[in-house]
Amino acid sequence: MSESQKKKKRVLVKFSGEALAGENGFGIEPKVLSYIAGEIKSLVAAEIEVGIVIGGGNIIRGVSAAQDGVIRRTSGDYMGMLATVINAVAMQEALEHNGLDVRVQSAIEIKEICENYIYRRAIRHLEKGRVVIFAAGTGNPFFTTDTTATLRAVEIEADYVIKATKVDGVYDKDPKKYADAKMLDTITYDAALTEHIKVMDDTAIALAKDNHLPIVVCNMFRSGNLLAIVQDNAGVYSIVR
Repeated sequence: MSESQKKKKRVLVKFSGEALAGENGFGIEPKVLSYIAGEIKSLVAAEIEVGIVIGGGNIIRGVSAAQDGVIRRTSGDYMGMLATVINAVAMQEALEHNGLDVRVQSAIEIKEICENYIYRRAIRHLEKGRVVIFAAGTGNPFFTTDTTATLRAVEIEADYVIKATKVDGVYDKDPKKYADAKMLDTITYDAALTEHIKVMDDTAIALAKDNHLPIVVCNMFRSGNLLAIVQDNAGVYSIVR
């Protein structure tokens, strides 16, 4: 890796599948895809290396699919993994429409649609300025896409993982229920775990803690927020470290 490449920031951005649905609550809203693609393009234009993980909740969630016992949890989770592949392909199309070079890497082999996840190949894509979308979770049931995002961020040696949500950051209590809820600028991994502040699931937070990976939580719908965070730590966000 050249000196110039070493100096480039590398981030992994995690989007929820539900966010892609927009106001519909289900499926994929093209306007949301276009908006996200524009935000990612601004990062690439600033020479930030970008990996992406997208959930599959806008199509199906493994836990929900298995809750009545008709579908086993293992099968439900594999169904959820396939949903993330659908979202990844949609995001690839939106990013390419914006002139970006993109690769989808899946933890489950679907060679007609995307590449297999190979760590060294992913790194090489990032070094060449390509956006890499990591699909199909970890390839294993019982692990969330939050855990996938943290795992891939650790593997590609990202500077941090950004969880792009519908809220500005982490609050001391639910801002939808409590008018006096306060946003926290910083929270420790241990506090997030012991106080059950659902930044990410516990497995994801524990993995981040073990690898000293900061978790940034921000509002994906604040235009320019991702770039502000990455460039100079401005913007509106909370950080877990």
